Amino acid sequence: MENLIEVLELQSAEYEALLGLSMKKTPVIVAGAMEELAKITDEEQSVVSKISRLEQRREEVFTDIANVINKDVKTLKLSDLIEMLASRPEEQQKLARIHDRLHSAVHEVKRVNEQNRILIENALEMVEFDMNMLQAMKTAPETANYDRGAYNTGAHMGAGGSGFDARQ
Repeated sequence: MENLIEVLELQSAEYEALLGLSMKKTPVIVAGAMEELAKITDEEQSVVSKISRLEQRREEVFTDIANVINKDVKTLKLSDLIEMLASRPEEQQKLARIHDRLHSAVHEVKRVNEQNRILIENALEMVEFDMNMLQAMKTAPETANYDRGAYNTGAHMGAGGSGFDARQ
């Protein structure tokens, strides 16, 4: 049981680190700082790799516990294990606390990642909109503007300047 509690505490700490990185990523996405985003993503990959190794270890420990108590590992849940520890309240409390902490961290990581996903989608939509606007400006019809010599200037509608100028 101690091994399970230890692995779950390590997993919880890693998920909390992942949450911190995900929260750090939100303002970087808003600012469009691609280099900083790449650095944070690399750090996230390192944490995810640690979580994956810990998950394998947790599965091994959980399988051992299931064999000892003669339960099917596929149907045994952590909440079931917490209930079974009623005769050992100290271990039950530790396991319940770490279960709640881990559950909360995972839930928050999912929430923040969903928020970041939406921000990235919005940024991509803006880039696509800008690209479409630039393309439309290049394909705008010619105007009927003539110079002093009565020659068509061949100017295109909306094709003046270099796009949006925030100073105007």
